Amino acid sequence: MECFDPVPRLCLYLRFLTSWLQVTVKMSNQVWLSQLKIHRAIAVIRAPKMVWGEQMAIAVASGGMQLIEITWNSDHAPELISQLRAKLPNCMIGTGTLFNVQQLEDAIACGAQFLFSPHTDPEMIQAAVAKNIPIIPGALTPTEIITAWNYGASCVKVFPVQSVGGTSYIKSLQGPLGHIPLIPTGGVTLENAKDFLQVGAVAVGLSSELFPQASVLQKNWQAISQQAKTLMQRLQ
Repeated sequence: MECFDPVPRLCLYLRFLTSWLQVTVKMSNQVWLSQLKIHRAIAVIRAPKMVWGEQMAIAVASGGMQLIEITWNSDHAPELISQLRAKLPNCMIGTGTLFNVQQLEDAIACGAQFLFSPHTDPEMIQAAVAKNIPIIPGALTPTEIITAWNYGASCVKVFPVQSVGGTSYIKSLQGPLGHIPLIPTGGVTLENAKDFLQVGAVAVGLSSELFPQASVLQKNWQAISQQAKTLMQRLQ
């Protein structure tokens, strides 16, 4: 009767599984980065009412934006994300303002295609990598940015960028950190969005600039659509 030691086989299997996961995650990140390089801007929607959130997303999509983030503290965010995945099949619908692993897992379960957080949490990054979903944690200092990247972040959100110098800060990071794709938010406007891209940002995130409170309260979705169209024209 032939005997064999199962340990070497298990080690080979684990090495294969690790290699497969690394390749899969790398491919997922490449797809995400390719979308960022094509579209260059993310519409960040923080909706006080679910029905408004739907209209806000449809408005920016009609204006040419295809990367849409629904913040997790929006009204009925899980339902809104699922709904938009069906209504806007040409867009990537993600979420943000995630604070812990449970929220992250709930977001993935409802169909979020990318994940933003305002901070860097290694456990959250590892959970997203395990599920093969792009995660973009928030960071500000070089140490925080490098830490987020080393844990496996797809990109790093530099937030709040305007508080530390805006475009000049992103430009100054390019020397030592040019290999890390950065997405500045918090102070990006229609006027300066292209400037951020020109100094090295891979993409930008905009919220209040795209969704003026007056336009939302008046349900002036056409005005919001025009804001998005203007932004995309300026980024070309």
